Amino acid sequence: MQFISMILLLLVSIPPVFAADTITIGAIFAKSGPASKSTIHHFQAVRFAVSELNASGGLLGKRIEVIELDNHSSPIKSKLAAKTAVNKEITAVIGCSWSDHSLSAAKVLQKHGIPMISPDSTNPDVTKVGDYIFRVAFVDSFQGKVLAEFASKMLHAENAVVMQCINSVYSLSLSKTFQSEFAGLGKKVLGVFNYEQTQKDFSAIIQKTIELNPALLLIPGYDESGLIVKQSQELGLDAVMLGGDGWSYREFFAKGGMELKKGYYTCHWSKELDIPKSQNFVKRYQKVYEVNESAALTYDAVMLLAKAIRKAGTTDRKEIRRALASLDDFVGVTGHIPLNETGDPKRSAIVMEITNGKSRFFQSVE
Repeated sequence: MQFISMILLLLVSIPPVFAADTITIGAIFAKSGPASKSTIHHFQAVRFAVSELNASGGLLGKRIEVIELDNHSSPIKSKLAAKTAVNKEITAVIGCSWSDHSLSAAKVLQKHGIPMISPDSTNPDVTKVGDYIFRVAFVDSFQGKVLAEFASKMLHAENAVVMQCINSVYSLSLSKTFQSEFAGLGKKVLGVFNYEQTQKDFSAIIQKTIELNPALLLIPGYDESGLIVKQSQELGLDAVMLGGDGWSYREFFAKGGMELKKGYYTCHWSKELDIPKSQNFVKRYQKVYEVNESAALTYDAVMLLAKAIRKAGTTDRKEIRRALASLDDFVGVTGHIPLNETGDPKRSAIVMEITNGKSRFFQSVE
């Protein structure tokens, strides 16, 4: 009996297992609401990347723990999720995806000195929040220019109509840049029509577009763009359709993109890229989850953070931020992602072509 009591005493005196030997990172994306169908891929990619890191010994000899936080597809809830990350004393955050969400979360995390890396928020204002905010995606000022030059020089479009979502800073930002760059090339924007994020019937603005008879229709939206291209074709709009990286989600194709006869969109990565690091990732990842651009970008975001922590040699947030701001040699699954103090990488874009609902790699733009 005395022996058992001594054992119990020893067990009670042992400190919590790995409590001090764990690096905790947060993942802020949507598990509910309209963004959740696409951001499930972000959560999965974080889990996959962290499992690989832990299997190879973790970071700085410590195991990585992930705390997943649901932003409920809302800017306000993204702010609350960021506050939860602060209260849990998280080392760094991977997130968010939608630019509206990232802007809200970034303000909280910047204030408390917590590094944040967004996989795919492209609105330029996201990283302007402060020096603790980074991204692996290109910015809309670059993407809009790529779209305008592609429309003018490759598609030889002399004019265009733009349909933009007035509830989305991503859509408005990309629309604004495209219009400016397209006009700068001597082309005409015949009309700009607004729609709501939750809108289902776009017949009114499609009819107005048909009356203008544009050569090109730009829809810088997310998955709702699928409904617009589907309804546009059904109503007889004869224009080449163009979109941004918001079209790369599976939900875009599910909502109508699979019926698109001809269209193009910009993105960051394609699983068709014949690059060893990219193909190795595809082989590993597809055994567990669906391979797509969101997964690849999020995987790179985690690995970028991991490299910064190794470079810093500590979990001190200031040192991690300093390391991130000087990582100019990181090459990930989606390519070279050189970071600097701006938080924005200078990277290439990819143009994908859609023919009868199926997308394929078309060209890369530096």
